[in-house]
Amino acid sequence: MADGAKLAGMVDTLIGELRPNAKSLIVTLFGDAILPHGGSIWLGSLAGLAAPFGCNDRVVRTSVFRLSKEGWLTATQAGRRSCYCLTESGRRRFEAAHRIIYAGEPKPWSETWTIVFTGLADGSAREILRADLAWQGFGQLLPGVMLHPQPDEASVRQALAEAGLAGRAAVMQASGEGWMKAGALRDIAARAWNLEVLASVYSAFLANFRPFLPVIEARILSPREAFRLRILLIHVWRRAILRDPLLPEELLPAPWPGASARHLCRDLYRSIQAMAETHLAQTMLTAGGPIAQPNPDYFERFGGLVSGKAMAHA
Repeated sequence: MADGAKLAGMVDTLIGELRPNAKSLIVTLFGDAILPHGGSIWLGSLAGLAAPFGCNDRVVRTSVFRLSKEGWLTATQAGRRSCYCLTESGRRRFEAAHRIIYAGEPKPWSETWTIVFTGLADGSAREILRADLAWQGFGQLLPGVMLHPQPDEASVRQALAEAGLAGRAAVMQASGEGWMKAGALRDIAARAWNLEVLASVYSAFLANFRPFLPVIEARILSPREAFRLRILLIHVWRRAILRDPLLPEELLPAPWPGASARHLCRDLYRSIQAMAETHLAQTMLTAGGPIAQPNPDYFERFGGLVSGKAMAHA
């Protein structure tokens, strides 16, 4: 019991230090916990999931209202009760982020860059496109010129379509092989992205979550604390990894803390996810009632998780 209270205290302390924004936390809850179980949830049940992070009912309602106004969520009514799910646009963006957040080991780089000339777009379309590409990890090399070493092509095409530029945007793929040495490429990376800030974000992630490893290895966490730690872990991780252009190792300064942060996140998540699922099964209600097993895609996170059925026979 004392050990369990120690873990709860550690999670409380980290929540107090990080003070996660309620609207951003709800985005994390939808991506990590709600989508694998069908993608819909009663508002009251969502408030129950957010409560262990210090979010009261009023704050949850306000945050959900804002996310709906921004086009992320949509509601259906059943009497006086509201059930929320992602809009089609919101789901596409979540799926694109999911591929980055829960990826396994990075793939080798093809040494090809995707370059988007946003300066050729007009007015509001330019700003919409610039903001969307920045959210996808594109860096700005020069005013009106954004680039990425290995973007998600479907997400780029969707961003162009939403900016009204499908089929007429200036997008090119290019390689500096044979023209530039590695040092010059590193200079480009340093110009287009603030790698010092990103390194500090990863270092802070490691400092915040490494202390949990020995506690998890001692198996002293309850389903509730596993859920709180899992959501907090992914909340902080996604805010780091979605800033990261995922540059190949040869373009990064050494030592680079990103790889260590990825491995820590993967190892912690694999260790606590099943116990956190127990908490969700006990507390989360969807439009169809209590949740069932998560969808098959869930078990592919971080290169592969152990399913509840497999754990039962382990």
